[in-house]
Amino acid sequence: MLDLIDELSPERQAWQEPARFWRGLTEATAHLPAPVGVIEREALRHNAMDLLVRSGGIPIRVASKSVRVRGVLDAVLRIPGFRGILAFTLAEALWLAETHDDIVVGYPSVDRASLERLLRDETLASRVALMVDETEHLDLIDSIVPPGSRPEIRVVIDVDASYRAPALGHLGVRRSPLFTAADVAGFAAEVVKRPGVRLIGLQMYEAQIAGQPDNAGADAPVIRLMQARSRDELRTRRAAISAAVLDIAPLEFINGGGTGSLEFTGSDEAVTEATAGSGLLAGHLFDGYRSFQPAPATAFAFDVVRKPTADIATVLGGGWIASGPAVASRQPIPAWPAGLRTMPREAAGEVQTPLQGPEARTLRVGDRVWFRHSKSGEPAERIATYHVVSGGTVIDEIPTYRGEGKAFL
Repeated sequence: MLDLIDELSPERQAWQEPARFWRGLTEATAHLPAPVGVIEREALRHNAMDLLVRSGGIPIRVASKSVRVRGVLDAVLRIPGFRGILAFTLAEALWLAETHDDIVVGYPSVDRASLERLLRDETLASRVALMVDETEHLDLIDSIVPPGSRPEIRVVIDVDASYRAPALGHLGVRRSPLFTAADVAGFAAEVVKRPGVRLIGLQMYEAQIAGQPDNAGADAPVIRLMQARSRDELRTRRAAISAAVLDIAPLEFINGGGTGSLEFTGSDEAVTEATAGSGLLAGHLFDGYRSFQPAPATAFAFDVVRKPTADIATVLGGGWIASGPAVASRQPIPAWPAGLRTMPREAAGEVQTPLQGPEARTLRVGDRVWFRHSKSGEPAERIATYHVVSGGTVIDEIPTYRGEGKAFL
């Protein structure tokens, strides 16, 4: 069992000395075939504690899509201050509900088979809450199992927390159709009138703040200005929305935030809990934030299999591209040896990735190169297990969702 609460290894700050850190991972996993994925235990614990500090004391719900490893979810949720899971599909939530009792599905579901299972099981219905943002979601629930023939279903309203800039328009992700306090209050009134449904919370995810690096590239000053204005607007709007809904129904929680916006979320008096997940395993996307610097808790090693020229070393695999726009920030980056880079015309490939840089000349067939992924959860769809390293030694092997035979999305 992965434990993040017990006494730390003396090597807990190893990542602050890159040569020692990456060479230690290489030595610890030299006996394992590539590709090999590792979780550095002390780095993971550091990140978990840092999230709690940054949230300012409000509880953190763990975003499972950014982890996809039950052993990590279990370990983090044993730490005081973390509470509940934000799942990414209903099927996943039902599976996690076998051992957890506070799960919110982060996105609306039209998975009829999973909905029917939820609607016919009183225990599952008490442990899993559905996300809704329009009456069609409620109609679908009623069409599968009508009120009176099912347990009470707990629902959460998703609200658009994006910023509508005067000149630039919509900034953020396209989520809920509900934006204003009037929008949300009108829909909340419809929800509470439905028999067999109980409204328990609100979710407002400010992606334009949480998911946008503010300290990278020439446009960083513009991004910081946009985020400052978005924070001011959202603080006011979220307060109005919360007040309007609380006049209609008591709520168990009002959820906001993400790894990149925890300081703001924790300071917003309307919010009672935050969500975070990516900051635990810490993909390199978070290297471009000013307010925090997570430790590289996860990494992947690939073997050099050929040297097409003296200054190019090619590894087998590597093209574990993250979701989002097809830009450089979504590519994995070679982290060690230092100074390696992918080639513009090939980048990270499905079956091979050629690398250049001064260190490429010193690499030989059979040597290992460590990569960091852009986003935290998606690499777990590529491997069956993570090897947990602590103090320069592999101390555990824990399965990913894929390793447990699960592929939800």
